Amino acid sequence: MADTENRPSNFIRNIIDADLAAGKHKTTHTRFPPEPNGFLHIGHAKSIVLNFGIAQDYNGLCNLRFDDTNPEKEDIDYVNAIKEDVNWLGFKWDGDICYSSNYFDQLFGYAEELINKGLAYVEFSSQEKIREMRGSLKSPGQNSPYRETSPEENLKLFHEMRDGKFKEGECCLRAKIDMASSFICMRDPVIYRIRFVNHHQTGDKWCIYPMYDFTHCISDALENITHSLCTLEFQDNRRLYDWVLDNISIESRPHQYEFSRLNLEYTLMSKRKLNTLVTDGHVEGWNDPRMPTIAGLKRRGYTPGSVTEFCKRIGVTKVDNMVEMGMLEACIREDLNEAAPRALAVVDPIKLVIENLPDGHVEWIDAPNHPNKEEMGTRKVPFSKEIYIEREDFRESANKKYKRLVIDKEVRLRNAYFVKAVRFDQDEEGNVTTVYCEYDPTTLGKLPADGRKAKGVIHWVSASEGVEAEIRDYDRLFTVPNPAAEEDFTTVLNPESLVIRKGYIEPSLLNAEAQQGYQFERLGYYCFDGKTNDEGKMIFNKTVGLRDSWGNGDK
Repeated sequence: MADTENRPSNFIRNIIDADLAAGKHKTTHTRFPPEPNGFLHIGHAKSIVLNFGIAQDYNGLCNLRFDDTNPEKEDIDYVNAIKEDVNWLGFKWDGDICYSSNYFDQLFGYAEELINKGLAYVEFSSQEKIREMRGSLKSPGQNSPYRETSPEENLKLFHEMRDGKFKEGECCLRAKIDMASSFICMRDPVIYRIRFVNHHQTGDKWCIYPMYDFTHCISDALENITHSLCTLEFQDNRRLYDWVLDNISIESRPHQYEFSRLNLEYTLMSKRKLNTLVTDGHVEGWNDPRMPTIAGLKRRGYTPGSVTEFCKRIGVTKVDNMVEMGMLEACIREDLNEAAPRALAVVDPIKLVIENLPDGHVEWIDAPNHPNKEEMGTRKVPFSKEIYIEREDFRESANKKYKRLVIDKEVRLRNAYFVKAVRFDQDEEGNVTTVYCEYDPTTLGKLPADGRKAKGVIHWVSASEGVEAEIRDYDRLFTVPNPAAEEDFTTVLNPESLVIRKGYIEPSLLNAEAQQGYQFERLGYYCFDGKTNDEGKMIFNKTVGLRDSWGNGDK
């Protein structure tokens, strides 16, 4: 067992500790079993960190297994995306990737065994009739008229299902358990259905496919999983999990344990609903930076460390709760504050002309890449006669609380000189277009000799050497904390979840790599999207603000 000094504790780890201490298992073997029917989201990241983290901490094993029993909704592109996400988070599965489809022959054999034991039968009732016969939470189910078909006849019919002699929906295979059970999942659940669909792993070999609840427990057993970790919605299904393993000839006996799923404010954790956002064009795709998918978070500039730290902070319990988005944002903010190099960018520019500089003047100023980390070095920033500043950083006049540029007052340009505004131009609508200033050439990297102080510090970008870029400011995708509770979640989409601005960046950012995080000084944390817009301009995505603004009246 690994060193336990810095290992987190939760009820699942307590169970594992007890099992190992009692000699129930010699090693711990977990698995992460996504269905390849969409991209992984932050909720799956919690499961990844839990399962792979346990394997790491206990010197155990963790499989990556695709529960690929529903080929109608699955795709090889999802398989590849999921593998990439697991690797990006910093985890490696043990051995080869597993697929439930690898076990289709064995699963068929175990279904035959249940039939021969009189514990499964071929059902010819319609789906609607099966639902009707299943009853409700208040009333027991009714036995199917096909429930007492002989094992010999059921086996013959099941083989005919496999051989394609029935149409889709004409029949299915049901487990024979208890139609009066207080748990509806035990009322003769369907365990095989007919689908004439090409499978991304098995091609056209099969036209019958096992259901998830039948497949999952057997796959766990075949892989010698010791602790099968699922979210709470599978709690009742544990009875079916155990029933299947109790009634087939299989040696390994994994056990299922449930923990609370992740519910994150202002977003959704349903693949079906996320797919609706994609297919209906509300977002660009599964990797849209507003999506809670791992691919979306990566494109937005989140780091693997920030995501795994978030998953560790929220913990593992049996109590469902809603996690504040601010917790996730705090993790990436802390990460980037330490690691992100600084850069200059202006997103709502007005021009500032320094009148006591000669035309065409450009000098290259040394600027630190991080104010607190000399080891990160410096970069060269061009300073010219004409620069851009933020529109909100200039006023003709203002009170003492305004710490930016005002007529006849001085500010420091970040990493550069003191400047004093002397006049400005306006357009016909009264909007400031140009501010005219004078600079003090003695103030580069030091205070004026006479001891005067600047009113504040503002950022800037050279107008002649700066680079035009597209700046994408992302916000929460929904306007309410729990969009899943709405009758139609699309009615509470945030119309300002994406605001696109045309701004300017310092030229060093031309060398930015995709998803590399930067602090745009005084603006927030941004990353290069990895692509350009239709005009060939680099796109930078906002990761998170410099501070949490959702706790005040601004929002």
